Amino acid sequence: VQLQASGGGLVQAGGSLRLSCAASGRTFSRYVMGWFRQAPGKEREFVAGLSWSGSTGYADSVKGRFTISRDNAKNTVYLQMNSLKPEDTAVYYCAADAVPYRVPLGTMPADFGSWGRGTLVTVSS
Repeated sequence: VQLQASGGGLVQAGGSLRLSCAASGRTFSRYVMGWFRQAPGKEREFVAGLSWSGSTGYADSVKGRFTISRDNAKNTVYLQMNSLKPEDTAVYYCAADAVPYRVPLGTMPADFGSWGRGTLVTVSS
C-alpha cells in the first residue's frame, strides 16, 4: 500500500493541526492504521492507532489532545492534534498494518508494514 501524509507545519504552542494520510493499493478498511513520530535524536514512537473495528489507542503523552479517525470511503486516516506543545515537535509518519484484521491493535513499528514519507510538525513556544 502507498501512503501519503500531509498537513504538517509550524504552529504556536496551544494551537492545532490536522494531519491527513491518503492510502492506495489495497482494501483500506481491513487494516489498522497508525501514526508515529520521530523527534531529532530520538527513536520513532507510537502516537495513535485505529483498528479496522474502530477501536483506538493513544500514547499517554497525547491522550486527551490528539484524535485519530478514518474515512474508509476516501481511504484516508486523520490525526487531529489540539493543545500542541513544543515537545510534540517531530516528523509524523502514518503507517498501515502488515496484517489484516489484527487484534489487538499494534503499537510497535514492526507491526506496520507500510509507511508514508512523513510530515514535519514544529511547535514553537
